[in-house]
Amino acid sequence: MTTTRLSARAAIASLADPGSFAELPVPQGESPPDGPLAWAGYDDTRARATQRTGEHESVVTGTARFGGGGRAVVISFEFGFLGGSLGRRTGDRLEAAYAHARDHRLPLVSLIATGGSRMQEGMLALTQLQRVARQCVLTRAAGLPQLAVLRDPTTGGGWATLGAGADVVLALPGAQVGFAGSRVRPADADPAAYTAEGQYAAGHVDAVVPAAELPATLADWLRILTAPRSGGAVEPPAALGGVPDGPPPATGWDAVRRARHPDRPRAGAYLDAYFTLRLPLSGDRAGGTDPGMLCGFGLREGRAVAYAAQCGTAVRPAGYRTAARVIRLADRLGIPVLTLVDTPGAANDAAAERAGAGPAIADAFAALAGAAVPVTTLLIGEGGSGGALALAAPGNTWVTPDSYFSVIAPELAAAILKRPPAAAPATAEQLRIRPHDLVELGVARGVVRRADAPRG
Repeated sequence: MTTTRLSARAAIASLADPGSFAELPVPQGESPPDGPLAWAGYDDTRARATQRTGEHESVVTGTARFGGGGRAVVISFEFGFLGGSLGRRTGDRLEAAYAHARDHRLPLVSLIATGGSRMQEGMLALTQLQRVARQCVLTRAAGLPQLAVLRDPTTGGGWATLGAGADVVLALPGAQVGFAGSRVRPADADPAAYTAEGQYAAGHVDAVVPAAELPATLADWLRILTAPRSGGAVEPPAALGGVPDGPPPATGWDAVRRARHPDRPRAGAYLDAYFTLRLPLSGDRAGGTDPGMLCGFGLREGRAVAYAAQCGTAVRPAGYRTAARVIRLADRLGIPVLTLVDTPGAANDAAAERAGAGPAIADAFAALAGAAVPVTTLLIGEGGSGGALALAAPGNTWVTPDSYFSVIAPELAAAILKRPPAAAPATAEQLRIRPHDLVELGVARGVVRRADAPRG
């Protein structure tokens, strides 16, 4: 098993193309004897750390290539140097690395292994987190992607800035990840909460990647996020399987039955057919995940496209927040978005309400409405009420032959109108929810054809 406790340079060598790493110049600066607090023995401690590791600070910075692609700025922590802690000179190096990324329009990759702020520098060490946060914000505003790899351990301010503040967060299996380090957390705390796997389950990490797979995964992410952008909105996917081209559904209830057919193609099949390469993002960064919402980025004909896709289930608040997160990231990076709509509606149980169903749906509406990049939507199944509409692009929504879109599910519409359950089919007809009805009403631009359908 490959250990996650690699040195800073070994971590770079394990991921970057051989011989491609070029170290950045070290910022010049003077330190008073025993540091800013005149902490007795601090200079000797640093000297011993240098003797053990060969490094003069807790981070190594430079540029490198990954997977034969373009260069990226890389920051790698040396845990053997005072536990990878952040001090003032660490902050100098981090600030210079971020500035280099912006000056040269390069993505930034952080290989993190840190115990937090350096005790021997007191509050001056803690304020380095403000410096790092500022650099993260400036780099984000410049439209450059930031990726983090969480090694063992990633705790304290390093997790709360470079780690959790990155656009894409990958973690090595078994790595300790958490704001509280092992010596300061409550004695009765669940240790699983402070692991890479625990943070992934809570929606704070995008993927836990085995060490052997990490070089390819990181290279793929950089390939996608630095790929050319489409000049406009992407085309909607072609309709898949299940329903042959031919007459549209005769009634609204026929459309409902087609959309609810168990053999109808789902989001995963559409995404696999559409992208040559796609990578997932997971979690809402607020403690939740929803397997019923697939989000991430992919390559379509060599160009980067973001996606948010409903999977036919009632969408949880975490799903909407994850979709909003991806749409905003794509907007910042200038990457067009594809959304796939397929849900009977938003989850409406008590747990969903407590988790903020309304605010989460509002956030998804806002993210889509505020996006400057073009968004394309394809309705691939059920379109149930506002929970579906939250992911639909105004003016650029398309529909498949086996789909319907309704103000609410026909059964619920009948109940609201105080009609018996048997009136659901007639209510569906009144609602005009068939694919071609949606086109006639101006809700959809058109009905997409199957990829293998003959051209008329």
